[in-house]
Amino acid sequence: MKTDYVNVTELSGDEGSLEQLERMCHRYYWAGTYCEGNDVLEAACGVGPGAGYLAGLAKSYRAGDFSEEILEIARRHYGERIGFRQFDAQQMPFPDGSLDVVLLFEAIYYIPSAERFVQECRRVLREGGKVLIATANKDLFDFSASPHSYAYYGVRELGELFGGSGFETEFFGCTPVDELNWRQRALRPIKKVVVNLGLMPSSKIAKTLLKRLVFGKMVVLPAEITAGMLPYQEPVSLPMGEPDHRHKVVYCVATRAA
Repeated sequence: MKTDYVNVTELSGDEGSLEQLERMCHRYYWAGTYCEGNDVLEAACGVGPGAGYLAGLAKSYRAGDFSEEILEIARRHYGERIGFRQFDAQQMPFPDGSLDVVLLFEAIYYIPSAERFVQECRRVLREGGKVLIATANKDLFDFSASPHSYAYYGVRELGELFGGSGFETEFFGCTPVDELNWRQRALRPIKKVVVNLGLMPSSKIAKTLLKRLVFGKMVVLPAEITAGMLPYQEPVSLPMGEPDHRHKVVYCVATRAA
């Protein structure tokens, strides 16, 4: 049975919270600091909200996704500006040692074998090349797994995953929970109960209604982010090997050793 990733993907034109938009912009602004002047691949790019931004910084930018249906949305927006390819992140159609940076944002938990993805990254990256991961933090007490997900990786698990394949890792945190608005802080314990009881909604319509309750005012998610769309602050450095309980999002930079 074909997996419907459309139902779990941030699509342009969807209603989202301001926090969603902030997180989207932040991860691409962060990635831009590593991509400038380099040969870059974005795996699981979705509808490509950061494609135009990164393509303007990189020496070369390639992108693709497992879902052809989602890629068609990206192609309609970008036209001839960017060529999107359908591929599996566990078997990437690029030559050995041809890339400097591989991005995988909010998608590592959808890959059946993260180990195979890491091995592919080691193959396609040049020595000193980097893998940039952004992922929901599974170590928060009110964490909720997405439908279709296989396994989530926190700081400790990502360190073990990449370290076992010859990568050196460093970690950063984004969106601290102690800076959330009063409504979100008050509802976190309720969310934990809902998650424990298996009552978290899975449909996009139900999720949107829940977001309105939690976040209040909603915004329309853009087809393409641009520089300066929102303010950017450097993410917080996290200690190695320790679960992080303070940030909603974990960033990992994995550097390919010799």
